This record gives sequence, C-alpha cells and structure tokens, in this order.
Amino acid sequence: MTRFPFVPVRLITFLILSFCLSISAHSQTPPNIPLNGPYPTTVLVRVVAHGAMVLGREVGGARVTITDIATGQILATGFQQGEAGDQNQIMRTPHMMEEPIYSTRPSAAFTATLQLQKPTPVEISAEGPLSFPASIQKTSKTLLLIPGQDLTEDGIVLHLYGYLVQIERPKPREALIAKDDVKLRASVRTLSGSLVRPHGDWDSRKVRIYGEVLIGALVIERLQMFYDEGSRTFEAPFFVPSLKEVPEGIILRVIATDLATGNTGMDQVNYPVLSERLSSQPIQ
Repeated sequence: MTRFPFVPVRLITFLILSFCLSISAHSQTPPNIPLNGPYPTTVLVRVVAHGAMVLGREVGGARVTITDIATGQILATGFQQGEAGDQNQIMRTPHMMEEPIYSTRPSAAFTATLQLQKPTPVEISAEGPLSFPASIQKTSKTLLLIPGQDLTEDGIVLHLYGYLVQIERPKPREALIAKDDVKLRASVRTLSGSLVRPHGDWDSRKVRIYGEVLIGALVIERLQMFYDEGSRTFEAPFFVPSLKEVPEGIILRVIATDLATGNTGMDQVNYPVLSERLSSQPIQ
C-alpha cells in the first residue's frame, strides 16, 4: 500500500489562503455605483495639432461635439479654450505609453458631464483652429462610453493634420506692376500656432516649403523659398509677367508639406496686374 507524506493541517490552510489571496489580488472588481442610472459621466476631450501642441486661445481653439451614434442626438457641444500646453513636456520628454502627456501642466480642453443610462457608443468630432477659417481641419473618433466611468487626465485626444500657411507679402488685393521684381513672403506655423523654422522643434528643414506662380490654372513658375530670421517668414523673389500675358492677373500659392507626419498646408491669393511703370520724361 502506497503511503503519502503527512502534511500538517495548518500548512494546508496557509496554502489555501495564500492561493485565494493571490487570486483576489489579481481579480477585477466592478465599479462601486448604483445598479440603475442615470449616471453622471465626465468626458474630457483634447484637440491637438498632429506632432505639435494643443489648440489653444492663440489660434481660436476648437469646436467639439459628442453625438449618440444610435439616436443621432447631440449629447454635448462646445469650445476648447485655454493654453497650448507645456512645450518641453509635450515635445521633448520621453513618455511611457500610459503616461499623461498633455495634462501634466494646464492645457486647453473641452469637458462635458453626460447623464448616461447605459453603455453608449458615441462619435466625438472636432474642428479647428477657429481663428483661421481657411485652414480649419476636421476629425472624429468613435468609442464606447460606460456610465459612471469618467475619462479624464489626457482624456480623448483628437489629432488635426495641417499647417497654418499665410502669404504676408504681397498683401492680399494689392495690385502688382507688370515686369516688376517682387518678393513673395509667407509664414508657416503648426495648427496650434507654433512657428516652423530651421533647427526648431518644428524643423523647416524637414518640410517642403515652396511657392508657385499661376496664370489661371497653369503653374508657370515654382519658387524655392528661404527662411528669413528677421521677419520669421519664408521668402522668394519672382518676376511679374507682362500685362499682355496676364490680363486677368496672377495667383500666388505657397505650399508646406511634411511627408513624415502627413501635415500639409497652403495659402493662395489672386492679384490684379497693372501696366508697367512708365519711365519719367524730362519736362520740356
């Protein structure tokens, strides 16, 4: 007959309790909320420029809308306002996947408290920057909201792609003189308003920035643009065609494209062209 070694009852009890505690330590407990709602549920949304900062008051912020997908009902809508965030924390500090990036220092956000009765699939949409209508971008994200389970800290982050490109000179609606040498000047910034320049956090050496001269829909010249530190703009000289060639005027266009991030921006302005200046004649 086979004999089994004697194991004290106390040891068996200890092992069983240790096993149970181990399971308990790794088990997930349900939320401690009433069984039936509605439940106040706070949702924080942050709209950021892709690869840059948060859209804050400098660029007019962003508009955020939360919609119940099943019913089409708008649950909340409003504006994101505040600061662009801590540039050092957002752009230069390495982060673990679960670490907050935008909420370690004050930065713009939209916050809404919803009264949810049940798990609710929603679409969260955003558009901005609101102070630059010609450059407004839109994006959206769908997710499931659980009643009583708040989404805070960084919250739901929505990324907008693009650049703010603005032709500074010649001024819009300024008439150009045929056969004149003119300097095209444009500023380039991220959608959060940060300057794009050489050797900066948003390094213009990695971005294709160039100008174009158009007659109607036809590009007649492409211009290489160079950064000017004094004006903090990119500029390039060009020659205005003769009035005979451009009776309807010309179009100047500046494009900025970052192939690595997908950010792209453009500005385009129509200019009338006047006849060339007459050389001064001596008075008889």
